[in-house]
Amino acid sequence: MSVKLNSAAVKYAKQLIKDGKIKNDSGHWSQHNPDTDAENQFLDKHDYQEYAKWHLGEDTSMGEDTKGRYKFPFGDFKTVHRDGLLAAKERAAQQGYHDIEKAADELDKELEKHAK
Repeated sequence: MSVKLNSAAVKYAKQLIKDGKIKNDSGHWSQHNPDTDAENQFLDKHDYQEYAKWHLGEDTSMGEDTKGRYKFPFGDFKTVHRDGLLAAKERAAQQGYHDIEKAADELDKELEKHAK
């Protein structure tokens, strides 16, 4: 799998955090991670370029107009979730994607600063 850091998503997440569109939650990401229906509803109203902005990783071996291309989600299409960043960081570390792990960690630190 050729997964790379999605720098546009990192930039977008930074802007959302700066704008206060955050959830400083420490629960389980599985409770907040959009399910298939939520993803499909989002894609009914937006294109894949917009969908991609909510994912820190991108599998370049997959087609651009497929959900499978986009990895490591961090939000619910409205806000950045701290538990989403923590989940992305943990999974990226487990899978050896250190650039994604580092980006998720930096975004988490930025979110913490703005959550106070």
